[in-house]
Amino acid sequence: MAEKNIFEQRIDKLDAIKSSGKIAYPNDFKVTATSKDVIEKFGSFTKEELEQQEKTELSLAGRVIFRRSFGKAAFLKIKDRNGMIQSYVAKNSLTEDEFKIFDEILDIGDIIGITGYPFVTKTGELSIHATSFRVLTKSLNPLPEKFHGLTDIEARYRQRYVDLIVNDESKDRFIKRAQIIRSIRNFLDKKDFIEVETPMLHSIAGGAAARPFTTHHNTLNMDLYMRIAPELHLKRLVVGGIERVYEINRCFRNEGISTRHNPEFTTIEFYHAYATYQDLMDLTEEMLKTVALETLGTTSFIYQGIEIDFGKPFERLSVYDGIKKYLPDYTEEIFTSFEAAKEFAKSKGVKIENYFTHGKILMELFEFAAEEHLLQPTFVTDFPLDVSPLSRKKDSDPTLVDRFEIYVAGFELGNAFSELNDPLDQEERFIAQLKDKEAGDAEAHQMDEDYIRALKYGLPPTAGEGIGIDRLAMLLTDAPSIRDVILFPQLKQE
Repeated sequence: MAEKNIFEQRIDKLDAIKSSGKIAYPNDFKVTATSKDVIEKFGSFTKEELEQQEKTELSLAGRVIFRRSFGKAAFLKIKDRNGMIQSYVAKNSLTEDEFKIFDEILDIGDIIGITGYPFVTKTGELSIHATSFRVLTKSLNPLPEKFHGLTDIEARYRQRYVDLIVNDESKDRFIKRAQIIRSIRNFLDKKDFIEVETPMLHSIAGGAAARPFTTHHNTLNMDLYMRIAPELHLKRLVVGGIERVYEINRCFRNEGISTRHNPEFTTIEFYHAYATYQDLMDLTEEMLKTVALETLGTTSFIYQGIEIDFGKPFERLSVYDGIKKYLPDYTEEIFTSFEAAKEFAKSKGVKIENYFTHGKILMELFEFAAEEHLLQPTFVTDFPLDVSPLSRKKDSDPTLVDRFEIYVAGFELGNAFSELNDPLDQEERFIAQLKDKEAGDAEAHQMDEDYIRALKYGLPPTAGEGIGIDRLAMLLTDAPSIRDVILFPQLKQE
């Protein structure tokens, strides 16, 4: 039957409810129990034990996802926020009007309210024997066939509301995502961090190398940017004396879309005064282990067929050692000569833009050769200075910085460094970034004079880190795409 005809039939049924004098969309049904409540309280009883008890009246509401009728009675499966419960509806247990609506009006997908008492069927299934029945919301669009799943991937993303109704895996994934965020928040709160909110609209796009979205404020007559990172505002707060601070919130980057990239995404960024990037390695290991235990009950889990273990010490690998390990035909000259690095990269088929610096070429080589091999949690350290404009120089080698990125399952999960707190050095690096932007690097940092002014008041020795919440949720829910862990991912227009 064509969907349009089904829609028209359901409109007729909605009109029948209205013409009967009943409210089409009532809002006075009071729920006293969920499916989980019923199962937890009565699930251990046998049929005989439950029959011997005094009947307990319960009121439940949910969406009808299954119906099996036989004459003057039927079994329904009702789905609520906690799961499913079966209900038995019989003509001799309802009023004449109630059963007429049940028999003639009810469709799969309708949201109903039932009042009744728990019992166990002959086949041993805990159910609710309905003594009262109401349609609370008429579903005008039919659910996907057989209610077993909306299988078209793009349709699942576009119609997430249907996906959540019919695919328990999707709903469970987003529940787990919420648990991940709660676990991170609790972990940092216990470490004496303060949660804050900083602006989403920035007058200067800073804190990361990325293309921003732009907008315009009419009253102030000024262009603004959707934030690409909260970093510079959070470090201003450390200057102000909030020595341990974090924010869990959205960032926006006007870049490509892929299985690991969405233009709107969620991060946790945290800053710890009187700590180093090495301290944050230890903190990160502890936090990820804690989050895995609290959300999965284990530190070892499968991601896309690969066993990942957050319980073992994380590996550590420098950028240069990664290049040496996974590009064994390298020469030492590529680490000291821009031209040698450029030619070597070209020989590997790595695309080199005109504005690339020596450090940028080395990072392209690392990502080309090493990234896919970093399956177990790995801290990648010792980044080149010219790709790390906000990081503190390494005391033992000022061409490098005190920085790490954490990789798991072949992709970057987070980025951290000991913060550059020398305002004069930071100003020089911003100036260098402006030159890169003029040379064609659209992701180069802008000059932020107010941030320099803040640094001149004194930023204590500090380490900071950002972790992608969406990518962490991918890992811990075995999701192949970032779109599977974002409720409404960005898609092309239909």
